[in-house]
Amino acid sequence: MSEETTNDGAETPAAGEAAQFAPDQLQDNGARTANGEINLDLVLDIPVNVSLRVGSTDISIRDLVKLVDGSVIALDRDATEPMDLLVNGTLIARGEIVVVDERFGVRLTEVVSPLERIESLNQ
Repeated sequence: MSEETTNDGAETPAAGEAAQFAPDQLQDNGARTANGEINLDLVLDIPVNVSLRVGSTDISIRDLVKLVDGSVIALDRDATEPMDLLVNGTLIARGEIVVVDERFGVRLTEVVSPLERIESLNQ
């Protein structure tokens, strides 16, 4: 791993490598407003991938290639259970599917706690 040193003595990763920071290096760096609140304007326009997980199942390739129009695949989730709302692959909330102006939507019924979010990252 080759690193370069900047004028302030900080090391920067080589191209294609992820930056690594120690907890004491992660500071505000101007991310707070004059009254001490965190300035979210810095991240509000970053796009994220939002998906709704209805359920899943394991299927053999033999059964997969036999699928035709009208085939039904049973999922591992009961029809009455809430769906999982994932943001960039991380569980954020659970909810139920609704129809809004002839389009599908999701009504959030439970927002996952930060502790549960961290635990879901380890799975």
